[in-house]
Amino acid sequence: MQLCAVCDQQAPKYRCPACQVRYCSVGCCKKHKEECKPQARPATAAAPEGRQPCAGAEEPLAVHDLLNEDDQTDAVPLPSLKQLGESEALRDLLLNPHLRRLLAAVDGAQNKAEAMKTAMQEPLFVEFADQCLKVVEPADTEIY
Repeated sequence: MQLCAVCDQQAPKYRCPACQVRYCSVGCCKKHKEECKPQARPATAAAPEGRQPCAGAEEPLAVHDLLNEDDQTDAVPLPSLKQLGESEALRDLLLNPHLRRLLAAVDGAQNKAEAMKTAMQEPLFVEFADQCLKVVEPADTEIY
């Protein structure tokens, strides 16, 4: 996981549009502005209201900014994510309130790995995970 380039203590939430340095807070933004060395870069749209600790100088981080190389290899491409949203089989499974509670528990857990391990003991959750994988990584039709 990356750390703030200024304080080196917290995960960065923002990126300087002038030099691409990542930082975590208003204080770090101000400190960075004193030493910023801008790079030539095309202009971008302003950040949304309420997310402007450097007077509009930062951009929110994208997913690829938060993931290291190993995590990025496991990232699901956007078209596949859209297919998940369009899957009737997943939609049918999500009608089950028990599955929704399991998903909420995993999402809200402090220790996600442990929560996933527990959830994978539930046949309904395994069925959901399998269905997600079928959409994201469809099996090859050829047999080798």
